[in-house]
Amino acid sequence: MFAGILLAQNAPDRALIVNGKSEGAVAQMNGHAYVDVETIARFTNGSLTIEPNRVVLNFPSPGTSDAPSAEHAPPPPAPPPGLSRNFASLAIAELAEMREWRGAVGAILSLGVPVVGSWPQDYHDRVEASLMQVSVAATTPSDEDAMQLLQNEFSYLARWASDVVTTRQSLNATNTVRPDTMQNDPALAKISNCSRFLNSMLVSGMFADDPSCH
Repeated sequence: MFAGILLAQNAPDRALIVNGKSEGAVAQMNGHAYVDVETIARFTNGSLTIEPNRVVLNFPSPGTSDAPSAEHAPPPPAPPPGLSRNFASLAIAELAEMREWRGAVGAILSLGVPVVGSWPQDYHDRVEASLMQVSVAATTPSDEDAMQLLQNEFSYLARWASDVVTTRQSLNATNTVRPDTMQNDPALAKISNCSRFLNSMLVSGMFADDPSCH
């Protein structure tokens, strides 16, 4: 009779499922559920110490067990596509400064005006300083790619301007006063084409490439 009473009070063990994984069994006795302490220590990443007079169960400190390891950490969010608005705005203003510089130097070719003072170097230094500010604003991969083309344009323009000023200072009138000098200048044509392409690309907000800027 006593054995029958115990069987009536104790139900069969049930499987313990934690986060979809089987971690052990749950015993039902007198209406209560019991789980082995070793099972608790295992699925909580705790530690279990059995001593003569006590059982010590330690759980990890908060923030350590739930923090993802470097191996399983989620990847960083992808940067937004296209050109950032701030970079594009500064780059367009930089192109305008380059066109102003190009026009001032072009007057030497088309009008044959003499080079007086330090204004050619002043233009170079001002445009170069602005270019550095634009580079700081480059925050996306597309910004970096566009910045490289902008730097190419500056390099070509600086080289062309230096050649024109040097030629004028050497008083080589053949290269400074011909009416068709600017129209037949391949270096100037390349610079102008790259400038137009860059301005259109920056306004679109999406990076593109063009041979004129290489």
